[in-house]
Amino acid sequence: MKFEERLSDRDAWSIGDGCSAGRVLDLLSTKTVFLVVRECFYGTTRFDDFVTRVGASAPAVSRALKQLKAAGIVAPVVYREPGSRARDEYRLTEAGEDLLPVFLSLMQWGDRHLQDGRPPLSFVEAATGRPIQVRVSAEQAPETACDDIEIRVHPAWDAASGAP
Repeated sequence: MKFEERLSDRDAWSIGDGCSAGRVLDLLSTKTVFLVVRECFYGTTRFDDFVTRVGASAPAVSRALKQLKAAGIVAPVVYREPGSRARDEYRLTEAGEDLLPVFLSLMQWGDRHLQDGRPPLSFVEAATGRPIQVRVSAEQAPETACDDIEIRVHPAWDAASGAP
């Protein structure tokens, strides 16, 4: 990347706390917070399921959900099982769903650089089976909505692990 001329003297300016990347990292500040967002994309909505699937303590998941709720990433939706008290499920808001490219970019990078060619999951367009990819491009392309993505066992992982 290159800076435009008026920004070329890096000692003459600073973004400081105005950096959007820094603000996102403040929001997604712990592994638990990020994994709760991952689980929201995977369809998890209930507190006990987050605790089980994230592998964190109930207090850590509770803090993560409060942080994400305060930031407008998730919203509670009340549900009630017959004979039980009302409880909250957590659903991604529009702002939460807008994190999908961030999530997929990190997954794509990890698949390429940390999985020895055997990532566990692949994300495909449900209607066509074409792999979902996040790319930096000046061209506009139609977005693929969360509901149009299917998560599958990656063929390389399936063969290597004997997964179902």
